[in-house]
Amino acid sequence: MKTEGFVIQAFRDMFGDKPTTLVRAPGRVNLIGEHTDYNDGFVLPMAIDRAVWIALRPRDDRRVQIHSLDYEETVEFPLDDLRKGEGWGEYIKGVANELQVEGFKLAGWDGILGGDVPKGAGLSSSAALELAATRAFAAVSGFDWQPARMAQIGQGAENRWVGVNCGIMDQMVSAAAQAGHALFLDCRSLEYEHVPLPQGVAVVVMDTSTRRGLVDSAYNERRTQCEAAAEFFGVPALRDVSLEEFNRKNSELENTVMRRARHIITENQRVLQAVAAMRVGDVRKLGILFNESHASLRDDFEVTNEALNQIVEAAQMHSACLGARMTGGGFGGCAVALVDREQVEAFTSAVMEAYRRRSGLEAQFYACQPSQGASMAML
Repeated sequence: MKTEGFVIQAFRDMFGDKPTTLVRAPGRVNLIGEHTDYNDGFVLPMAIDRAVWIALRPRDDRRVQIHSLDYEETVEFPLDDLRKGEGWGEYIKGVANELQVEGFKLAGWDGILGGDVPKGAGLSSSAALELAATRAFAAVSGFDWQPARMAQIGQGAENRWVGVNCGIMDQMVSAAAQAGHALFLDCRSLEYEHVPLPQGVAVVVMDTSTRRGLVDSAYNERRTQCEAAAEFFGVPALRDVSLEEFNRKNSELENTVMRRARHIITENQRVLQAVAAMRVGDVRKLGILFNESHASLRDDFEVTNEALNQIVEAAQMHSACLGARMTGGGFGGCAVALVDREQVEAFTSAVMEAYRRRSGLEAQFYACQPSQGASMAML
């Protein structure tokens, strides 16, 4: 775990001087709204209190030199001759490329990179890295921080440079989140608002220790099925289909396509209902929506795996749990539970043991607080 003090000290050790700036960008967990993003729908993520930090100082030339404490590797590249390679440095190069394509004048910098967002767990360590890099370039290059535009820069880097066809949600919440709040995001308009997390509950991320395998084909298949359903209804995206219209016409759809569409349409409704519940502090309603979301992802969208189902069922059986669901793309990774704040420790130990008995696997648990989006501090 490489937290901010460690990163600052590592900069002193490597460069013999203190950094001028520390930037931070958080990972995220999606509370509800799964696979709705690429259907122009609604999502409700929150930034977590685990982040990527970069301690840095400006350079006189147009080069970037950054050392990763996690990978024990240094990457250096010129801003005037960006070339694709492999590894973690590509996210930073991709951000630099996207900023320059958009007309930003960039300065070079030296930096140390570290963080405590678990990699590969579906908590968006990649978006945190992209937004930390964007914040670093803003700090040394002197341009204004505009959360929505910077999120699009991060998404563009991942889509066009790294080659991952992600939506905008991860970057947006890492860029724009407010402490103590989830981020209610319209993935079509990119309009967002901050919704307070109700008092007395904790968000517990449960890492199954299983990782998504080669699921690009399954992801693309579901996108295609959603697009086919939208075409059937004569709309740009499933976001535009009401539940009433779906219920009138769904018998005309092929069964699998029907179930995929049903998940998206009902999940969008669940996000809206979750926002309404959070505004009035109705944690029981919020928990019910978590449970319904998981059932829909399991049965209609079919993106859970055995481990996700086991850990969610174990969580739902515990008296301190208001609701639980898989989170992220699925096929492995993490689930999220809404838990009575006073009983987090008892919940964690009981569910960890129940999951171990069912699956033979060790889970990791993270009790998360909703944190601030990407930030910068002068040192």
